[in-house]
Amino acid sequence: MPRDYARKTRPAPRRKAPPKRQLPGWLWLFIGGILGGFITFLVYLWDIAPPPSQVVKPPAATEAPPTADVDNKTPKPRFDFYKLLQESEVIVPATEPVQPTAETPPAKVETQTPADEFILQVGSFASEADADRLRAQLLMLNLEARLEKVTIRNGEIWHRVVVGPFTDQARLNSARSTLVNNQYNALMLKRNKQ
Repeated sequence: MPRDYARKTRPAPRRKAPPKRQLPGWLWLFIGGILGGFITFLVYLWDIAPPPSQVVKPPAATEAPPTADVDNKTPKPRFDFYKLLQESEVIVPATEPVQPTAETPPAKVETQTPADEFILQVGSFASEADADRLRAQLLMLNLEARLEKVTIRNGEIWHRVVVGPFTDQARLNSARSTLVNNQYNALMLKRNKQ
């Protein structure tokens, strides 16, 4: 069959399908906010404990109170020693040496034999680095600080920071006042000379 090329048939243009209706972005944001708020409210309700119901039972004259159950229920032990330690802490202020006057005879603070010496323990640490840091701070205050390793309880090693030894009471009091002025609490220990 002969074909007529003069008359070209064009295919019919395709019609665009109408676009689907989409929700605007602000509406999605609003819906998400409402949904998130609802979920948060449900979680909040889940965490709230219901109030104890106050149902009052009329006392029954025929029922005996269960004494065996009361004896078996011992109260749980309470560990309040953290609070007790804080409440019973006693801070002893360092006293300045009293200058004796002509009216009052000098009082002996502590009996000291020539074989005794005093040291001031400023701290005790499980970590040697912490002890060395405190020792360096005390050396900067011009105090003779050193570390002592002590083994306690099942081979546990502690590092003590001590200042001294002092054989003269005046030097001991001077070192104590230097420590107190710089907010260091020190424990005075008496030892035999070695």
